[in-house]
Amino acid sequence: MGVGVSIFTITLGLILKFAIRADAMNDPVDIHVIGVILIIVGGVSFALQLVLMTRTQQRRSRPDDRDHLYDGDNPPPR
Repeated sequence: MGVGVSIFTITLGLILKFAIRADAMNDPVDIHVIGVILIIVGGVSFALQLVLMTRTQQRRSRPDDRDHLYDGDNPPPR
C-alpha cells in the first residue's frame, strides 16, 4: 500500500465514522466500527510507509567503500 492509498483509507474511514448517521441504516454491520478499523489500518500503513521511505533514503545516502575522498598526493586506486 502506498502513501496515497493510506490517505484514501483514512479518509474513507473518517467518512464512515463521522459523516454517516447510524440510525439511517438498518444493516447488521456497524458502519462506525468499520470506519474506525479503516482509520487504524490507514494510519498504521501510513506510518510504515514513512519508516520504509526513511530507511531507503538512509541506505542511499550512506557512502560506499569506493566513495572515499582522496587528496592530491594519494590518488584513488584503479
